[in-house]
Amino acid sequence: MDANPVLATFTRGNWVENRHRGAFCIADAGGTVIASAGDIEREIFPRSAIKALQALPIFETGADRRFAMDDEALALVCASHYGEPEHVRVAAAMLERAGLTADDLECGAHPPTSPAARKALRAAGEAPSALHNNCSGKHAGMLSVAKALGIDTKGYVTRGHEVQRRVRAAVEAVLETQMTEHKCGTDGCSIPTWAAPLKSFARGFARMATGEGLPEGMAAASRRLFDAATAHPFLIAGTDAFDTEAMAAFKGRLMIKIGAEGVFCGALRDKGLGFALKCDDGNPKVATAMIAGLLAAVAEPDAEAAAVLAKFSRQVSTNWRGIEVGALEAADGVRVGL
Repeated sequence: MDANPVLATFTRGNWVENRHRGAFCIADAGGTVIASAGDIEREIFPRSAIKALQALPIFETGADRRFAMDDEALALVCASHYGEPEHVRVAAAMLERAGLTADDLECGAHPPTSPAARKALRAAGEAPSALHNNCSGKHAGMLSVAKALGIDTKGYVTRGHEVQRRVRAAVEAVLETQMTEHKCGTDGCSIPTWAAPLKSFARGFARMATGEGLPEGMAAASRRLFDAATAHPFLIAGTDAFDTEAMAAFKGRLMIKIGAEGVFCGALRDKGLGFALKCDDGNPKVATAMIAGLLAAVAEPDAEAAAVLAKFSRQVSTNWRGIEVGALEAADGVRVGL
């Protein structure tokens, strides 16, 4: 099998020091590949890039209505947030409306991703809780599904729990791809993650963006999730995050979500296209340069959006004295144009 193409490079001085390979696919809801590079048939773990798909059982079970989930809550279920006060507030409110607390979360606790939030927490003499976990919104949503079903919330993260069975079924329905037990792992937040071809995720996000090929209820739920996420981009990630800045700059046209180990999935909503990208070496900073370069080529950004993409598609590195020593940059392989 041929190696994937180089989609980003790091140049130090006048010499390329590192070359980073990857693959991407842009597809419409019918499965037509509009542009691609590398092996798009290879099955990947999407990790947190598909939280919007994993949130669909919230609507199937009526948890959204029963627990009065507003757009902030629906944005947070799609998020990998930075643990800033606004993120914690929304997650805690979601749990309270479902009659639960942070103790019911099974995602684990870690310090906020945001440096400022970490510093503030230490200054207050407080320890991080599961609310600060970047997946607490998704987990609060999954807990709401269990409560709406009237079943035990304990172990909701396990593969055999009814919540995860419904999550798996929803993802399979959107992708029209059967998941297999032979290609399943455990995500960082303890839920199952299922592998599928890169092109399936691109098509799945196009289906969610357009509703094409989805049952009416699932199409409506997809639209509401995308509307909520794009209306509240800060809740999707946080201060200085690419996902947040890019969605804010595109003003509703772009749905995008990072996943661990160098994955991005999303949709160009006005074009009805979905996309998926995987950086082979799993470096999130490199994957961000790749996807920013790709969007600059295909998304027809206005001046504001173009400036955001330029900032992330070429990331300058400085040493401890503040001297510029090199730059990570998207390679020509992502500049396909449509």
